[in-house]
Amino acid sequence: MAQPLPPLKAMRYFEVSARHLSFTKAADELNVTHSAISHQIKALEDWLGVPLFRRQNRSLQLTEAGHAYLPALKDAFERLAEASRRVRAREQGGPLVVSTMPSFAAKWLVPRLRGFRAAHPEIDVRISADDRVVDFDREDVDLAIRYGRGSWAGLRVDRLVSEMMVTVCSPRLRDGPPPIRKPADLLNYDLLQDHDWRDDYWLRWLTAAGLPEARPRRALSFNYTDLMIRAAIDGLGVALCPAALVSDDVAAGRLVRPFEVHLRTESGYYLVTPLARATRPKIVAFRSWMLAEIAATGEEAVAATVDGLIGG
Repeated sequence: MAQPLPPLKAMRYFEVSARHLSFTKAADELNVTHSAISHQIKALEDWLGVPLFRRQNRSLQLTEAGHAYLPALKDAFERLAEASRRVRAREQGGPLVVSTMPSFAAKWLVPRLRGFRAAHPEIDVRISADDRVVDFDREDVDLAIRYGRGSWAGLRVDRLVSEMMVTVCSPRLRDGPPPIRKPADLLNYDLLQDHDWRDDYWLRWLTAAGLPEARPRRALSFNYTDLMIRAAIDGLGVALCPAALVSDDVAAGRLVRPFEVHLRTESGYYLVTPLARATRPKIVAFRSWMLAEIAATGEEAVAATVDGLIGG
């Protein structure tokens, strides 16, 4: 069984009073009243069953019991302070573990991490790329970038990118032969897609492009979006994919957007963290940086909106 201890406040008040040999100076240091100090010391003496101070007219002296008690308390408080400092240092400046889908990490996050490292060199960032949904209660993860509709209980949720699906292909595929000049020309090529799509995004895109009756004859599907993007760069077909993940490839000329038609889905990318951890400094720093980076990317592409990410 755990040994009973006197109240922590009383022990703290004794340690400070014994250090100053003055209730008045102890009250000033602890920002409490003189009577509060006196009351706590009396309660501690009652609990221990011995006096700790000899109270004289204008002075305060430790008794033999007080002298014996003080070193152990000083050591205990110093140990507590050091342990608390280490915990705070780990929480505020230790590793920041970010879980994200491999596609988002490879095509958007990692190319931009240099900016965060330059702004916060004291934070050790660890990227964990995995498609599964992490369990914050069981895993050592601070933040996660999730794809979905933003409805997760018990989490702080910040929208990063509303998903906009755009068509992309290699420049040589666009130029043919046969060239891609109008949406119907896409039916001459393999259409690339993510095989985990729950909705038939290609049919929805073709409808938005004015081809509601079109039925693609061929399709290649991939279990990772970055593999689909790689296939599009290599000229295997035309891909329909999230605009935020191809903005760099379009800007670099590795991919082109043959049409401005885009498809808005009900989903998007969100930055999530447990509510209980949301105000930790390293988490606040990363969240602020990401939101600012998303806004800046949009401004550079078209305008200061998330829709700007589809520009190319």
